[in-house]
Amino acid sequence: MSNWRFAPVTSANWNDFNSLFEAKGGPSYCWCMAWRPMSDRQTASNADRKAAISALVETGKPIGILAYDGAGKAVGWCSVAPRETFRKLSPQQNDEQEGIWSITCFFVRREHRGTGLSSALLDAAVNHALGQGAKAVEAYPVDPESPSYRFMGFKAMFAAHGFRQTGKAGSRRYVMLLEEL
Repeated sequence: MSNWRFAPVTSANWNDFNSLFEAKGGPSYCWCMAWRPMSDRQTASNADRKAAISALVETGKPIGILAYDGAGKAVGWCSVAPRETFRKLSPQQNDEQEGIWSITCFFVRREHRGTGLSSALLDAAVNHALGQGAKAVEAYPVDPESPSYRFMGFKAMFAAHGFRQTGKAGSRRYVMLLEEL
């Protein structure tokens, strides 16, 4: 589909992000806070997670990008932000490296799955990160048969976009890197 449009989440389009996450089947249970620092993670409610991600947006911190269909409706999401804005994502992570952005999850509305939107979101996320000065983009995908972490994307999609495996993060997640050319 060539009429997708992508935009970073800001306070100006917060309502689109909110609508996507709160729609039937949306990820309102996590508000994409699973990998972000949160002091009360174990006891936080969905409302607490929503307030935490909203606070990041209000302060201008990058959290990710939305995909819009031709009618202007938000239909997809990719979490992409500077790696230092997340909790530690892999055991081999070198926190002294600068300019690394991380892709930690995707969400595509059911009716748009299987259309290539995840792949287009990946391209848009990489372009957004590089446009914001990233020197490299790191991701943590799994194999399609993985029973968990599927929201992080699949290894083959990242490999097809030029990411190379640099390690593992646990037993299921791969660490994959795309360095700016």
